[in-house]
Amino acid sequence: MSSTATTKPAASNSSRFTSKAATYIDDRTKVGVAVKEFGRKVFPDHWSFLLGEVALYSFVVILISGTFLTLFFQASMAEVHYNGPYTPMKGVEMSVAMASTLDISFSVRGGLLMRHVHHWAALLFVASIGLHMLRIFFTGAFRKPRELNWVIGFVLFVLAMAEGFTGYSLPDDVLSGNGLRIIDGIIKAIPVVGTYLSYFFFGGEFPGTDIVGRLYMLHIMVLPALVILFIALHLAFVVIHKHTQYPGPGKTQQNVVGFPVLPVYAAKAGGFFFIVFGVILLIASFFGINAIWDYGPYDPSPVSAGTQPDWYIGFADGMLRLVPPGLETEWFGYTWSWNMLIPLALIGIFLVLVAAYPFIEAWITGDKREHHILDRPRNAPTRTAIGAAGVTFYGVMWAGASSDLMATHFQLSMEGVIHALQFCLVFGPFIAYFLTKRICLGLQKKDRSIALHGYESGRIVRLPGGEYIEVHKPVSEYERWELVSYSDYAPLMLRPNDQGRIPLTQRLRAGFSRWFFEDRIVPPGQGEIDSQDGHH
Repeated sequence: MSSTATTKPAASNSSRFTSKAATYIDDRTKVGVAVKEFGRKVFPDHWSFLLGEVALYSFVVILISGTFLTLFFQASMAEVHYNGPYTPMKGVEMSVAMASTLDISFSVRGGLLMRHVHHWAALLFVASIGLHMLRIFFTGAFRKPRELNWVIGFVLFVLAMAEGFTGYSLPDDVLSGNGLRIIDGIIKAIPVVGTYLSYFFFGGEFPGTDIVGRLYMLHIMVLPALVILFIALHLAFVVIHKHTQYPGPGKTQQNVVGFPVLPVYAAKAGGFFFIVFGVILLIASFFGINAIWDYGPYDPSPVSAGTQPDWYIGFADGMLRLVPPGLETEWFGYTWSWNMLIPLALIGIFLVLVAAYPFIEAWITGDKREHHILDRPRNAPTRTAIGAAGVTFYGVMWAGASSDLMATHFQLSMEGVIHALQFCLVFGPFIAYFLTKRICLGLQKKDRSIALHGYESGRIVRLPGGEYIEVHKPVSEYERWELVSYSDYAPLMLRPNDQGRIPLTQRLRAGFSRWFFEDRIVPPGQGEIDSQDGHH
């Protein structure tokens, strides 16, 4: 009894202290209001929304594993002779950066696993951002009021690529050195200022004296800070705006059907984080990556073949390979290397178009309404076809980075592989555009037929008059809702201005609008559906 009497006041004092501390913090920060407001937010429960969460959780894994690696990595290009446990490289002259990376791999307990975890998490981070943006594009989630959030996501994708590039350039091995050599060539190809930019970036003539230290500063300080900032902005806009959702009964532009953050969604998100972390650890345990001891330290004098950059940088390397050689001119005392400038211009235009697409589509369609219900890709055939063309263009550039490996592995001529990829780079996007649009229109016609007549059941019935018909199975209300709940927009109408004229910009805009909305299949109205049901 005495022990019970003494423990109750302690528990009461502890709870009072906790309550007072919470009240003190809430009075000065209003964090309780923010948590309460955030906890009431409703998120739809659809698997495609997990792609953004995979990106977020991959970045958390990057931060955890990167912090571990930072404790042991030395970002110095000073020359040393390796004297570590990896016998084949004993006595080899290399930089301190590579020697410390070898020590992490062979001397630090768990170091090699953390290197693998860090690298695989970085690859998954970039891949999940790319897939997340594709989901947003093909479903039209970038429309008003989320145009700015699309730009933020695109900047995150570029920052993730820059973070990955600076990361795999740190070990100062043959692979990272060749990647930096390509960057040096691209910078020097810029007329007039290219040589100066290369000098400032590398701190002297390539490879410079402290490029690893400079990249290390970018990799662990500048770029992560920017990534965290843009992730915070992205999540803030997700909370501010209503979450998008797929069409269905009860789902409108005004309300979101799903689960609140607290407690349901937070618990599910926490569990999903450990699943992502576990899968990355599993991959890192069984599949090695970036075996720098096989490549050796970087030496700028020989030229190595077969070295491939990480997949997300491959599109830039591939574009350089696919440009025809010998495109150089002498202007104003400078050599203009068009085989470098043309790829830079095309990649720059491609990236700008991707970033600005929400504003371009809004200008073409004239649609100024808010959109919280997602489109099925088939119901926006022109947009889906544009996306397929862009993915094809990116994919061909990406494949170009492995043109030498394709030639050697499949015993093909290098020229034949390059010419085939050049053909695909020029004509592939057009072929993908027309095929995708035809497929979307065919699926729209199929959906219209199913909404009116139902599914084919395979049962053949003979009528009293001798006619044979197939009995169709009617669709449910939910299925019919999904098939017909989309709007058929009309092209913009040309209207004269106050001076009675139609400006050229308006004519151009109307032409693009007709192209964007042409060949669309009008969904069946309620009258058609009721009439068809009565007929059945």
